[in-house]
Amino acid sequence: MTRIRTSWELAKVSWGVLKSDRSLLWIPVFGALATLGVLGVLGGLFAVMGIDSGSNGDTLAPFGYVLIVFAYLALAFVAVFFQAALVSAANARLDGRDTSVGEAISAAGSKVHRLLPWAIVQATVSFIINQLERQELIGALIGSLLGAAWNILTFLAIPIIVIEDVGPGGALKRSKTLLGRTWGENISAQLGFGLLGFVAILPAALLVAIGAAAGTALLVVTIAIAVVWVAIVTVVLTALDGIFRTALYRYAAEGTPPPAFAGVDFEHAFRRTRRGARGGATGTGGFSGRGMTD
Repeated sequence: MTRIRTSWELAKVSWGVLKSDRSLLWIPVFGALATLGVLGVLGGLFAVMGIDSGSNGDTLAPFGYVLIVFAYLALAFVAVFFQAALVSAANARLDGRDTSVGEAISAAGSKVHRLLPWAIVQATVSFIINQLERQELIGALIGSLLGAAWNILTFLAIPIIVIEDVGPGGALKRSKTLLGRTWGENISAQLGFGLLGFVAILPAALLVAIGAAAGTALLVVTIAIAVVWVAIVTVVLTALDGIFRTALYRYAAEGTPPPAFAGVDFEHAFRRTRRGARGGATGTGGFSGRGMTD
């Protein structure tokens, strides 16, 4: 329960940062629009070129597979690019600096040589996990576990790439190091934000249920309202996640949270005991003095 309460507190602090600079909301919006644009282009290519299935009717034509690979890469790059823009803007806001959507996108653009290779890594891993999850029970279970482990391992990868200006290999190595210091915060935050999103979307589900019970005409209206509500919730949660992810990176890298999160006791809120490098018990939470030397 302590970690759930702390995750809620972190969400409230992130919300405060978001309210201080609402331009942060526009970055996920542009990211969603870019994703829809990529899907539209890909859908158009499939339709225009008549790529559906091979001669036996159950497999794609060869060029269809090429487009699927391109789709994975394009969608991964769009996601990574706008996550980087959000982190850049959040980092500036956490420093007390004003920024704009244009500046955030420009900052992400200056890191394309780092972001594109990372997008390729993300697309490859996502494809492998997706294929595993399509298998029988054991394969699906392995895929789900690998997906969860990958999300935890790479939670700080984008802030590392943007702020430290490193490539995929360096980001993974650094993320693994920082994970050792913040795994409690990492997992709790992901669970907490996931639970928050679930609760926030419940009104939309309730609205659709009311519409379904009332009749077809009202159902159409309630579905439209629910879609808008879910879109708003998704945008807000994406922005909050980007803010917290950036704050957690700075806490892990610098040893102290940024000023906006100064009231959150990271170290004791996520208490844990672990073995130190010399075999003794270290402190709890994120840092214990000597942990900053590695």
